[in-house]
Parts: sequence; C-alpha cells; structure tokens
Amino acid sequence: QVQLVESGGGLVQPGGSLRLSCAVSRRIFSINVMAWYRQAPGKQRELVAQITRIGTTNYADSVKGRFTVSRDNAKSTVYLQMNSLKPEDTAVYYCNAAVIGTTTDTYWGQGTQVTVSS
Repeated sequence: QVQLVESGGGLVQPGGSLRLSCAVSRRIFSINVMAWYRQAPGKQRELVAQITRIGTTNYADSVKGRFTVSRDNAKSTVYLQMNSLKPEDTAVYYCNAAVIGTTTDTYWGQGTQVTVSS
C-alpha cells in the first residue's frame, strides 16, 4: 500500500505561482512513475505531469514551459512547481503513484484545490 498526501494548494492571482507537494508513505525510488493529475468542475481528470524513477519527465501541452515536476527521493516527496498560472489551471490536483510489477498498482491522494482568480 502507498499513501499519498498533497499539500500546497490555494488561491492565487493570474500570473502567480504555487508549489504543490505530495508526501509518499514509502520510498519513492521503488515507485516507477509519480504523476500529477487535475480535474476541473464538469471535466474529466487529466494528466498534468509525470516523472519516472530515473527522472524522465512528461507534461501536458497546456502546461509545458510553466510547470515543473520534480522528486526528492530522500524526502519521499514529489513536487509540482506551477508558474504563470492561468484561470484555466483552476482544478483539484491529485498526486498519483504507479508501481509496475506483474501487475500495475496505482494509488491516489485526496487532492488539493488550486484556484486561479483575480
């Protein structure tokens, strides 16, 4: 089992920045892929960014150049640095972990609200 706890959400003005954190209950070097998803009201959950165990990253086109995903293995924490925030970034952001073995087990955090508004 893997528990994920997100933090760092809040209200920010357009153009501002936030850093989300995801604390993981086990050593993240053993987790194949850590990711951030988001879900806006009335929309499907979508992938925002992901980072593999070896540090390879991938981003949604809508956040490329503005968001950065990183991981601190020593702290078992994954971060999402969000810059130049736009109102359309408003959503609940979820941390996700995928452990790949003979099967793939996925885990979700409870989510943290990000609201971008003036």
